[in-house]
Amino acid sequence: MSVNGAWRSRAKVGEGPPHDAAGAMSSLILAGLMMVGYVVAYHTYGKFLARKIFKLSSQAVCPSTALQDNHDFVPTRKEILFGHHFTSIAGLGPIVGPAIAIIWGWIPAVIWIFFGSIFFGAVHDFGALVVSLRASGRSIGDLASDIINKRVQTLFLLIIFFELWIVIAVFALIMAILFTMYPISVIPVWLEPFIAFYLGHLVYKRGKDIFWPSIIAVVVMYGTVIVGAYFPLDFELLFGTSREATLIIWIILILIFHAWLASSLPVQTLLQPRDFINSHQLIIAMALLTLGLIVSHPPIVAPAINFAPEGAPPIWPFIFVVIACGAISGFHSLVSSGTSSKQCDNEQSSLLIGYGSMLMEGTLSVLVIVGVAAGIGLGLTIKGGEVLTGVAAFNYHYASWGAAAGLSSKLGAFIHGSANMIQSYGVPAKIALAIMSVFIVSFAATTIDTATRIQRYVVVEFCRAYRFKPLTERKAATAFAIISAGLLAFYDGSGKGALKLWPLFGSINQLLAGLTLLVITIYLARRRINIAYTAPPMTFMIVMTAWAMVLNIQKFYNTGNWLLLTIGVSVFCLQIWMIVESLIVFKAVYGKNYLLGTWPK
Repeated sequence: MSVNGAWRSRAKVGEGPPHDAAGAMSSLILAGLMMVGYVVAYHTYGKFLARKIFKLSSQAVCPSTALQDNHDFVPTRKEILFGHHFTSIAGLGPIVGPAIAIIWGWIPAVIWIFFGSIFFGAVHDFGALVVSLRASGRSIGDLASDIINKRVQTLFLLIIFFELWIVIAVFALIMAILFTMYPISVIPVWLEPFIAFYLGHLVYKRGKDIFWPSIIAVVVMYGTVIVGAYFPLDFELLFGTSREATLIIWIILILIFHAWLASSLPVQTLLQPRDFINSHQLIIAMALLTLGLIVSHPPIVAPAINFAPEGAPPIWPFIFVVIACGAISGFHSLVSSGTSSKQCDNEQSSLLIGYGSMLMEGTLSVLVIVGVAAGIGLGLTIKGGEVLTGVAAFNYHYASWGAAAGLSSKLGAFIHGSANMIQSYGVPAKIALAIMSVFIVSFAATTIDTATRIQRYVVVEFCRAYRFKPLTERKAATAFAIISAGLLAFYDGSGKGALKLWPLFGSINQLLAGLTLLVITIYLARRRINIAYTAPPMTFMIVMTAWAMVLNIQKFYNTGNWLLLTIGVSVFCLQIWMIVESLIVFKAVYGKNYLLGTWPK
């Protein structure tokens, strides 16, 4: 039975309609207001930063031109680079974070996503891109040596390496789990690189304009989605393997093909065309969700505010850690100063790529909130065939923090809620589920490719700084990135080794965001440019993540988790060290009146 059919059947037995007129408008109005707000923010605050703070110039020579090598440094049209940048920063982050944090209520989640993305995340991403563009495309961690000092560069690169080390290993596991949860996604995701190869060949080898070939590529891609929906590829059924063995096989294949091979190829061969296809896929998915929102106009069944859900950590400061992508994420600075700065063809393009992509990610997170807070209430079939609706469907996923934090729960809540809205205008349930699952797995694949490529840059930069030549070569650095991630994944033999470190990832990622804003702020201060637009978000993020880290360290101590306690304390000490070094630089820049609060105008 379809979801909408289930609604009608339940209504007939006296349970009432699925929503009333007043509630029906709430999710639609919420999404509409936030989308309009993002458009206004881009054309006001974003353009103000471009003109008055970062002072973009169309005459500046970008690293993609000055250092062009047709492998990493490739001048790229802004609409193509926008596709790469957005799909790389998005991944699963803007889906997973909001899908967990909504347990505290949809109002706190929406407030942080809206204002965080405009005044925190977009400024962070934009600033990291501009600073890197003006320094030969070097990463934000490497640039710390020039902007602050070499000691901070070492600390920064170590924190970045640790974060990417976890990301590669965990996202390989996440993709493997998604392939087992949604075997309908296997065929489309593994055929997409071949479609991207041909698209890249048409554009870069045969000189075709990308518009129509990319449209055809997306049509073919959705053709594979339909094939996958009706011919799922389930290794457990095909080869009779156990769930554990299937996960291990998928992780190995993903590390070889989606990490090692993909990140080793020139950016115009696979990374750019695949990400451009994925950007189209995103636009289509968002359009389908928006149409579903208009047609189904589901009421919001999640609580507006719930400050004390069972087993959850305190909303303050953890909501600022749980919702990273969608508001602000340190990983974004690695994309801005890692791959995007090496492909940007014009400084003025950085506004769309850096600031605009972050607002687009905020829009995606808004749709996630709607899908989880409202769409899931349209109907959810659970084990045993029972169909839950309304608040009961929401509570099935969010009865406690433990239930909400599970991977299958948080991704499943969004996938099924979104599929419900897409089904509202006649799309078959199987196709709707396939569209959303492929959408999510495709973004995870892009994140692995980009993270591996950036990890290679980090390894090369670190080894160059300390003159360790064996790992300054591209292939050796890539091999080191993959092998180290593989060792983390399989050190316990299951492929889930990185999950031991995952509880620290959120705090470290947001710490990286605060420290990136610190580097950007000092960059502006050295040039006597007003830092009022970067210093407040910098201070806020450093304080919130330090607070969260201290609470986590207390938890690790109380539970006797000595591994996480040791790493957590080490990272916290590195953070304090970096801040002290930076304060010394601030004092040198501003003179004796610095500690009295004298900021450059």
